[in-house]
Amino acid sequence: MSAFELGEDRKKTRELYALLKRRGFFWPSYDIYGGVAGFFDLGPLGSLLKDNIENAWKDRFVVKEGFLLVDCPSITPEIVFKHSGHLEKFTDQMIRCSGCGTPFRADHLLEGRVENPDSMDAGSLEKAFIEHSVKCPVCGGELQGLEEFNLMFKTHIGPGGDKTAYLRPETAQSIFLNFPLLYRMNRERMPFGVAQIGKGYRNEISPRQGMLRQREFHMAEGEFFFDPEDRVFAPFDEHRKLEVELVPNTDPGRSITRTLGDAVNNGMICSEILAHFMGVTYTFALDIGIPKKHIRFREHLGPEMAHYARDCWDLEVETSSGWIEMVGIADRSAYDLEQHTKGSGQELLAKRKLRDVRTMTLTNIEVDLKVLGPIFRSTAKPVSEAILSMDPASVRKAVASGEELPVVIGNETLKVPSTAVRISDTLIKVSTEDYIPHVVEPSFGIDRLMVAVLEHAYFEAEKSPMKEEAGEDEGPYRVLRLDRGISPIKCGVFPLMNKDGLPEIAREIEKSLRKTGLTTYFDHSGSIGRRYARMDEIGTPFSITVDYGSLTDNAVTIRFRDTGEQIRVHVKDVTRSIMDLLEN
Repeated sequence: MSAFELGEDRKKTRELYALLKRRGFFWPSYDIYGGVAGFFDLGPLGSLLKDNIENAWKDRFVVKEGFLLVDCPSITPEIVFKHSGHLEKFTDQMIRCSGCGTPFRADHLLEGRVENPDSMDAGSLEKAFIEHSVKCPVCGGELQGLEEFNLMFKTHIGPGGDKTAYLRPETAQSIFLNFPLLYRMNRERMPFGVAQIGKGYRNEISPRQGMLRQREFHMAEGEFFFDPEDRVFAPFDEHRKLEVELVPNTDPGRSITRTLGDAVNNGMICSEILAHFMGVTYTFALDIGIPKKHIRFREHLGPEMAHYARDCWDLEVETSSGWIEMVGIADRSAYDLEQHTKGSGQELLAKRKLRDVRTMTLTNIEVDLKVLGPIFRSTAKPVSEAILSMDPASVRKAVASGEELPVVIGNETLKVPSTAVRISDTLIKVSTEDYIPHVVEPSFGIDRLMVAVLEHAYFEAEKSPMKEEAGEDEGPYRVLRLDRGISPIKCGVFPLMNKDGLPEIAREIEKSLRKTGLTTYFDHSGSIGRRYARMDEIGTPFSITVDYGSLTDNAVTIRFRDTGEQIRVHVKDVTRSIMDLLEN
């Protein structure tokens, strides 16, 4: 029986998380000093699991989808977030207890009382608190004063602290700032994607739900740049007929099953590109071991839509904490590139080929410095630059009539003789035009995916699947049925006895496996049943046992975690056999 199927049995859930701590997946940070909410350490197995999920993500997006991979700083100057909108809009509503002073994220206190409290604005939240007579869950005191709380961690750059900066709440902004470089590196071909894996930071008001809501967390994000005039996206054909469970914002209380193609055709999903990455995300979740029946997509309601998003669908997974967002797939339109163009003065543009070549008139303005120099002396150059930046029509009019041209330099208006200026027209053929690309962003929470994978991989049985190997009866037999591709340890290697040359053979096998890049665990203590049980608890898919028969037939036993099945393989074929099993 899986951990999720154990339902609301909190005891079983506690047992799972106790196992994860005991076996080195993760635990609260700074624990000996009482800990700090919202921070977790990844232990040896948790670190390997995270890396394996990230590597699977890179294989999907960088290798198969062809995204360009970058790695940018976590500390970002304030000006970036000023223009991206995060300084003003990256906030949650906070409320405090007038008695004990404890701060709370307001919508969390309304869960179970109203539907979708995280989509409510300040006015609706305040009204709901009054209607439901919500009190402080810590001391029962009165709650007072909603206020906006910015979730970014503030810091300063340099010893003088004169440059304000923030820890990034997302990895996306550095990708947008680097768009011109990345566009050229992609030989100015559109569309294309850029990927980044790294840490994000959000100063959560009252983090809870363990690893599901942290102040420092691991992200994997992609930004896919495309021409908004392109309505057909050929790669979408791979997912067009994929059936998924959808919860549209037009009817948030009801889920429906549709193919992604139908959802695009009827306007439920705004574009083929957005739907394509919903399909990529869905199949990725299946591949790392999340069961299909516990996956759905929920569309953001209007009030909860991020300030940059035109549309957004969350891939949610049903966990012991309910339906939890794991991935957000957002259509950010041209918002970010437009904002950073305005803020920096740098054009963040791409070019599209025109279907029909156009003929355009290019107006050229020339200034004769030999005429301007003697008249304006040191001011001649600024006057020339001012003329070149003027409206060509007004310059043309002055030149044609022989009138003096008024030029403003500072607070003074100077009169420039028309003889110092020449204007001409050239007919040119134009085959391209500039545009600001649009962006679809799949944003993955790696830590949340780890939690979902572990919960759905956890199974309990009354006894070992191989009774003769069970050892002493110590309660339920626990197994993490992790997907082979993301299991932290791929293979356990055991000498049946720690003597008679068996450990030496086992060490050579382990050495051979590690040379191929596989993670292994050598264990020579306890009964063989206990050693199998230890491997099953941490999700190791295969175990190899060197026994006394190995001394005569040069063969070893490979045991399968999920079935207890055993096969006999020649020593020289062990490494290839394990690799084949992992790839199959």
